[in-house]
Amino acid sequence: MATLLSGYPYAPGLRPVAALVVIFTVDGGKLQVLLVRRSAPPYEGWWSLPGGLLAPAEGPDEAAVRKLEEETGVTDVYLEQLFTFHDLDGRGGVAVTYFALVDIGRAHLAQRNEWPPSWFAVENLPPLAFRNEMVVEYALRRLRAKLSYSNVVYSLLPPHFTMSQLQRVYEAILGRRLDKRNFRRRMLALGLVVPTGRRAAEGRHRPAQLYAFRERRPIIF
Repeated sequence: MATLLSGYPYAPGLRPVAALVVIFTVDGGKLQVLLVRRSAPPYEGWWSLPGGLLAPAEGPDEAAVRKLEEETGVTDVYLEQLFTFHDLDGRGGVAVTYFALVDIGRAHLAQRNEWPPSWFAVENLPPLAFRNEMVVEYALRRLRAKLSYSNVVYSLLPPHFTMSQLQRVYEAILGRRLDKRNFRRRMLALGLVVPTGRRAAEGRHRPAQLYAFRERRPIIF
């Protein structure tokens, strides 16, 4: 069974070493994860997380940034190392795992016939190669926990957004509805977002106030 090697950026002496990236976005009110359809054995035709073996003289962090850019076209987003998994491939390999948060409006998925990427709702994933579902589950737990003490969702939203849009992102991640008044009160009390003085129309309702994150970088509160 795959195990976690916590406390190490990677495990020296264990080979091969790969980097895997769990790339999350929110679209259509659903939390989605990016998967790649494998075009070669093993698990040909299966879906798996973006990743691969480290290039010569490349570290895990560099590999994670490279894969993120190859698959989505962006790099200036929230990216965090998770843990190092051992033996996901059943051959004693080491996988240094990461998760990233990408605004769906900025992502431009790679267009290719082989190893094509696609978004999947986290709640309805296909069978995954190399027990990658373990990595997705671990990343989801980490992301949900971070909502209680950080502003990481800034990476899932455009520069300006309504309070309703912000709430929908939280609800998509948590997988449950939130009370509108309590949510608004908490966001303003924490000082994570500030009004921009601008408004945007939402359906037939009166124009809604637009907000922006006070800081578009990771903050712990």
